[in-house]
Amino acid sequence: MDIVSLGIGLLSGAAGGNVAGSVMKSGMGTLGRSVTGIVGGTLLSFVGQYIGLGAADPMAGAGLNIGSIVSNVASGGIGGAILTFILGKIMK
Repeated sequence: MDIVSLGIGLLSGAAGGNVAGSVMKSGMGTLGRSVTGIVGGTLLSFVGQYIGLGAADPMAGAGLNIGSIVSNVASGGIGGAILTFILGKIMK
């Protein structure tokens, strides 16, 4: 995972966590939703690249093509939302 993919996973995970937390009205607060989203988004973005969810070929060395950016944003946002949703339900 390169630094660009990591940054995209962090940002989109925080956004996904905040959106999911505000939709389900979790009591975690903005910081809690952001941290949970960052962890979930980065994990799914990282795992997604190695199990083939990403659009970029890891052997091609193309870290900044549009397919890999879109897939990192999507997997980061989804991962952040999923982990925030799970922890929000557990905390209630």
